[in-house]
Amino acid sequence: MQFASGARRYAVPLLVAAIPGILFVPPVGLTLVALAAGVLYFYRDPDRRPYAEGVVSPADGTVSVIREEDGRLRVGVFMNVWDIHVNRAPLGGVVEDVEHVPGAHRPAFSKESDHNERVHLRFEDHTVTLIAGAFARRIHPYPEAGARIERGDRIGHISFGSRADVLLPPEYDRSDLTVERGKTVRAGETVLARE
Repeated sequence: MQFASGARRYAVPLLVAAIPGILFVPPVGLTLVALAAGVLYFYRDPDRRPYAEGVVSPADGTVSVIREEDGRLRVGVFMNVWDIHVNRAPLGGVVEDVEHVPGAHRPAFSKESDHNERVHLRFEDHTVTLIAGAFARRIHPYPEAGARIERGDRIGHISFGSRADVLLPPEYDRSDLTVERGKTVRAGETVLARE
């Protein structure tokens, strides 16, 4: 099993603190080991690859947003704490811009999350937006502007619950969608839309 970057930052201190805990206060030590295991579980990063043509999901989770914005479709995927939080490119292309926007930390499944902290990864014809949630305080985009990304590549991760949206290219409309709200999807594999 491979892990997203940042796993060591959270898991190692817990494991180091667990050693004296197990020796002197076993319940505390075992609790710290369990917390470290939970962190590693959260940061798991399995290999994925797109199997079918189309726009693939940027995240594991549940489709929570399908809406039109200025004549284009936005599809958002809510990730709960049990989902894998490594995000993937829904389409290939060159990253034109990576923009961090500070904001609130409301639950990522609510309408109020439209004002949350976020990172936009803009491509020529689509945008991926990584949105922090109530507990997610760290967004880690991987590519920088100018990077060429293939469909399904890792593009970042968000620590501890959040949402990932894709603003589809202009040529896509509702009839191209292959998902609906409430559908469970997998990052880099589940097709969200197909022309």
